[in-house]
Amino acid sequence: MKTNMEDIDKLIKETLTEEEAKFYDELDEQNILQMLWGVFKGKNSWIALIMNAVNVLVFILLIYCIIQTMEVENTNDLLLWVGATLLCFLTMSMIKIYIWMQIHRNALTREIKRLELQVSSLSHKLKA
Repeated sequence: MKTNMEDIDKLIKETLTEEEAKFYDELDEQNILQMLWGVFKGKNSWIALIMNAVNVLVFILLIYCIIQTMEVENTNDLLLWVGATLLCFLTMSMIKIYIWMQIHRNALTREIKRLELQVSSLSHKLKA
């Protein structure tokens, strides 16, 4: 299967101009770190930065809540600190889910651009 994909990529690059081929190479698959850094590029990078800052603050609050849970003697206070701990876990989970959704959105956008480039390449080849 890999050789078929390499052959298809080679055929596509042959039909593209040098500039289009360079753009096509940039759309290649990324590893997980490249995907993660891709979230911090583009129009919504500021949201990702703010969410990661909030995630760090919530993590610090989580540690504080866990420490307070261990030190409290009253049952009512224990329930409050455990609830705060669970709320911190929930908040951190939701932020991580948002970041993963952005990673998947970027990957999907990259694949759509690859398909558009392939369709454009094929249409130019058919016209010639």
